[in-house]
Amino acid sequence: MFLRNQTKPPIGVSSVQIDRLKEGIKNADAVVIGAGAGLSTSAGFTYSGERFDAHFRDFGKKYGFRDMYTGGFYPYNTPEEHWAYWSRFIYYNRNEITPKTVYQDLLQLVKDKDYFVLTTNVDHQFQMSGFDKHRLFYTQGDYGLFQCSVPCHQKTYENEEVIRRMVMKQKDMRIPTDMIPMCPICGKPITMNLCSDDHFVEDEGWHKGAYRYNEFIRRHQNMCILFWEMGVGYNTPIIIKYPFWQMTARNHKAIYACLNFGESICPQEIAQQSICINADIGAVLSIVIKGTSP
Repeated sequence: MFLRNQTKPPIGVSSVQIDRLKEGIKNADAVVIGAGAGLSTSAGFTYSGERFDAHFRDFGKKYGFRDMYTGGFYPYNTPEEHWAYWSRFIYYNRNEITPKTVYQDLLQLVKDKDYFVLTTNVDHQFQMSGFDKHRLFYTQGDYGLFQCSVPCHQKTYENEEVIRRMVMKQKDMRIPTDMIPMCPICGKPITMNLCSDDHFVEDEGWHKGAYRYNEFIRRHQNMCILFWEMGVGYNTPIIIKYPFWQMTARNHKAIYACLNFGESICPQEIAQQSICINADIGAVLSIVIKGTSP
């Protein structure tokens, strides 16, 4: 179901689409936001170009990569080099707020609605922009958390203070050896709490978020609910995209909205319930709020 016949709008924004989106937000009993990496990209968290050069030119020159994403997978020879890169990466992509106001604009549109956020993003930008942390479920982890790499226990650790020290103390793209993080229980290496394999720790906070999300869906399942997907690609469609399609198909009162530059599509089965806008997310939110693009 849903995989053979899909509709994709042309690039751009029409007044009809904007009006439908405004009405969808206004009339919804509840709004479920499904956010992927494209939302943060629209907000200015780009991994290449000027931003890469500003923060990682030295790493690029030494190791030969030209974007932050590639740098995260580089096989550094030592943990001192590995953590020099990752501490700087986390510092600029988790502990700083996005340069554009896309997240704040989104909050302005839903702050008076009964909303919940389901996201695969790990950059903490929803909370930093003022969203209620009890209305958020970070399914893929958080750059701001460490976990045991084994893992020997199901607990995570806040890392902001440690990361800032690593950034401050690193020299020649290496951190001091005595700053390499190790598990306080088993002594094995620490790693980021990111869902990349079966070692991912689903801690107490993760399970609370999952419970609150499932309860939100249960309470509103037969109501007029807006499933608002933004910046979600096809790396992990089973988390947001496919469930949103399925829940829309099961509820004739539901609306599915997709904002995604280059990948805004919907199945024909729910086309009449869908609003697909193939454009920059930030520009669309600005039009909805102000009537003009930024």
